[in-house]
Amino acid sequence: MAGPPRAVAVLRTAVRPGLRGSGQPVLAAVSGGADSVALAAALAFEARSAGVRVGAVTVDHGLQPGSAERADRTAELLRGLGLDPVLVRRVAVGADGGPEGAARSARYAALAAAATDLGARVALGHTLDDQAETVLLGLGRGSGPRSVAGMVPERTTDGVLWWRPLLGVRRATARRACADQGLPVWDDPWNADPAYTRARLRGEVLPLMEEVLGGGVAPALARTADLLREDLDALDELAASELSRLAGGQQLPTHPLPARELGALPAALRRRVLRGWLRGAGVPDVQAVHLRAVEALVTHWRGQGRVDLPGGAGALRTSGTLVLSPPVVRGPRPEDAPHTREESRP
Repeated sequence: MAGPPRAVAVLRTAVRPGLRGSGQPVLAAVSGGADSVALAAALAFEARSAGVRVGAVTVDHGLQPGSAERADRTAELLRGLGLDPVLVRRVAVGADGGPEGAARSARYAALAAAATDLGARVALGHTLDDQAETVLLGLGRGSGPRSVAGMVPERTTDGVLWWRPLLGVRRATARRACADQGLPVWDDPWNADPAYTRARLRGEVLPLMEEVLGGGVAPALARTADLLREDLDALDELAASELSRLAGGQQLPTHPLPARELGALPAALRRRVLRGWLRGAGVPDVQAVHLRAVEALVTHWRGQGRVDLPGGAGALRTSGTLVLSPPVVRGPRPEDAPHTREESRP
């Protein structure tokens, strides 16, 4: 008996280990594009033998004409694949972070809320090509090695597991799988609009790099991200161990740290210890400029005063130790706040 077309087989093989490795229900995030439709079809097929319930969510951002009708057509397609439940979530997109960032925030909040309600994990259709674009964006923005390390196959944020089983699959393979199965797909015009940085990377920069370097650029970038992530994970584990040691095993996130011992650590490890210390105390949005200023209290101590940090926190060197005052809590106290469920974001 002949098997499925090659592209279809590749997609099914990609999702199979994750489905068989956990009985937790899955919600596929489906925009109607080739990547997410191919993901949904593979999940629907493999779910039968894995014995895992698989549903889907499609989000209507309301930003383009006909978006509501398109979301309904996508939901109908997903029901035809046998996914259950199939949810349509209509969201209001704000203005923070620009059009792309605001739409992403609204979408992920809706996905997280749906997953929390059903106790499910969320499957995302990001491919190897998306990973390559993410690496290039991180390099171009100089936003640090974690950004260059790209997306991870699994990550849990605020109780929601985000699963990306297609990071080793090419975008063209996903599109071929849809064609081989007669599945209609929608091409979002934003993905080809040169007004957006990622669209220009996709349509101009990566093709030029492929031409100049002789091909294989996207897989090489994705491979680099994998290798870098292994190194970063090891450093993060060492930093967590050092932070615990320097804090004397204390669980208090604002426990003072000895400046002399911090200064003796290698720079890469020292910065990770400091970042972990700040984040553990609830300091939001720790940027490189904040980290450098706090590190200067250790490595370039000249009697300088308090370093102001996001959220009203502050770091100060006194009597040979780093002391942190936590962020200022504004608004009503937790016990006075209304009892509403907060939507998670990845």
